[in-house]
Amino acid sequence: MSDQITSSTPKGKKVKKEEHMVFGKEIYLRWYKDILLMRRFEEKAGQLYTQQKFGGFCHLYIGQEAILAGMVTAMQKDDRVITAYRDHAHPLVLGTPSKEVMAELYGRITGSSKGKGGSMHFFDKDRNLFGGHGIVGAQIAIGAGIAFADKYRGGDQVTYCFMGDGAVRQGILHETFNMAMNWKLPVVFVIENNDYAMGTSVERTSNVHELYKLGLSYAMPAAPVNGMSCEEVHSAFTDAAAHVRSGEGPFLLEIKTYRYRGHSMSDPGTYRSKEEVEDYKQRDPMETVRKKLLMEKWATEAQLEKMDKEVKAEVNDSVKFAEESPYPPLDELYIDVYKQKDYPFIKD
Repeated sequence: MSDQITSSTPKGKKVKKEEHMVFGKEIYLRWYKDILLMRRFEEKAGQLYTQQKFGGFCHLYIGQEAILAGMVTAMQKDDRVITAYRDHAHPLVLGTPSKEVMAELYGRITGSSKGKGGSMHFFDKDRNLFGGHGIVGAQIAIGAGIAFADKYRGGDQVTYCFMGDGAVRQGILHETFNMAMNWKLPVVFVIENNDYAMGTSVERTSNVHELYKLGLSYAMPAAPVNGMSCEEVHSAFTDAAAHVRSGEGPFLLEIKTYRYRGHSMSDPGTYRSKEEVEDYKQRDPMETVRKKLLMEKWATEAQLEKMDKEVKAEVNDSVKFAEESPYPPLDELYIDVYKQKDYPFIKD
């Protein structure tokens, strides 16, 4: 993918590119295991949701896993991640124990946010995951704020700020892009373009169908990425992060992907044809990585089957852990709530 990132700013300044990357056995095994965990966890989450084991909204990441698999192998340990509400897979790939992720879905005290966030508001300070945000587009400005703080402190971190294709219609994107470029903030903005937002295609909502071009209005270097390929995603994140760490300011990636399920569990997805969904399933990143491992003889069918069984066992154990965990006690209502003593504007 590196040699395909050729977008330029309106001034014609080319983005520096890394040499074409060659990936070996270890990284393909990592991708496969990460995708397996995300896929099996989300399949189980969908099943549990239909059984009413937990409530609220539930947005599954099935089909989009190559994005996070490719990101996590390209990022540095102290980099930050912030996203919207399709966020179960993010903590998993960053290393949050699956049992804590499942317990959070269940609203249990042992969850990663003590059961207070639920499906749409994952947070893990130890792994630099800053949400999980339910307000469409809110995380765009927050991501830039995190990047501002890192730059202010003189750090070398990059913030990866994810949003869906529907969120780019929010005014906050344009305000944030303008300020982020003006201040040269260390942030990679990532549009996970699964083409339908909540259920209306990009083509029906904008004359701009290549969403990476939105960055060019602010002289922000930008590029499209094949989100069904771990290789291309990894390379794109590597190149974008290198640009950002050089002090040149933000980079925008439009990662073309596809969700196999509806926008949420309540969405039957009738606005898409079965043929279209099946076409994308033929490009399933899990199968692509699996075939590569077998073709290169880096793994056998038996080894990959064993890995799948181990991941399924881990997910089942996480369900058992969640169901055996208690709900938060009532006094947790008053913990982790920020307040100012003697706040002057409260009147009796």
